[in-house]
Amino acid sequence: MKTSDFYFDLPEELIAQTPLEKRDTSRLLVLDRESGQTAHMHFFDLPKLLRPGDCLVLNDSRVLPARLLGHRIPSGGAAEVLLLVDRGEKVWECLVRPGRKVRTGTRLSFGDGLLTAEVVEVLDNGNRLIRFEYEGIFLELLEQLGKMPLPPYIKEELNDPERYQTVYSKEVGSAAAPTAGLHFTKELLHEIEAMGVRICYVTLHVGLGTFRPVKEDDILDHEMHSEYCMISAETAETINRTKREGGRVICVGTTSCRTIESWAAPDGTMQESAGWTNIFIYPGYRFKVLDCLITNFHLPESTLVMLVSALAGREHILNAYREAVEQRYRFFSFGDAMFITDQMPALEETQHKSDV
Repeated sequence: MKTSDFYFDLPEELIAQTPLEKRDTSRLLVLDRESGQTAHMHFFDLPKLLRPGDCLVLNDSRVLPARLLGHRIPSGGAAEVLLLVDRGEKVWECLVRPGRKVRTGTRLSFGDGLLTAEVVEVLDNGNRLIRFEYEGIFLELLEQLGKMPLPPYIKEELNDPERYQTVYSKEVGSAAAPTAGLHFTKELLHEIEAMGVRICYVTLHVGLGTFRPVKEDDILDHEMHSEYCMISAETAETINRTKREGGRVICVGTTSCRTIESWAAPDGTMQESAGWTNIFIYPGYRFKVLDCLITNFHLPESTLVMLVSALAGREHILNAYREAVEQRYRFFSFGDAMFITDQMPALEETQHKSDV
């Protein structure tokens, strides 16, 4: 299977640069994964697509304001650091710019010296291990000094950093937002819960590897990045009970999908789990737990397009993406959403397109 099999043409003007004023007014393309039938709705219509007894699985990871702008000591030259992984003992694995001037032993200063650092090692992949020096609590300093690490395709400044967080974000640790969850409001979640849908949470700390392009011609040659994830005993039991009682497990985002599919037993049961996952889901994969998926529109030839193609079929996905382009949907992190369902419900006064 070739990487080029997952290409689609996307006009640049459809890449959303800013979030909508109200989260749940984004558009929602509904795709029946068996037939390929589509319907066009809005995200606030989501309750119409859910059933009492279903279970929504959301990723409660919170994005670190992990982009630090400072200067090198003593030269005063500019330096940019992006925190990737906490290695303990005040040491983080980071991306840096300019790489050729930030070498082992380089000292850095941020916020007029509120936070200082030293590069202790240059790794084989070009990342740096950096030891930070500070007084107080590191996360509080990041809230004060750091900026949101927006994806490279977003060129606009983000006025409100909370718009790159889900309303239920809690566990700090991601380098990018689990963007399918950005469409939810607290009011919508309450409405969904009141209709008898169970809501539970997993944690997967999203790494920048999620934006890494697949460079190999054959997708099987791609080395998948690793991300840390956790499933609580309560969430495991909620998923197990949903399955036992005939409800659907609906993951919000590819991160939630990858988390539960990483730790599910062969029979689809779950238990409390934590660790690193590098699961690569592509066509041919047999899902053990997930029934339906709420997701954003993803980059051409990305591992995430391959994941949704594993669920709905490559042709159905590419046809739906072409339709989304024709209908001028907004793409990527701040863009519109897709609901990949196991059966298209009977929807009144909704725009359908059956033969996609």
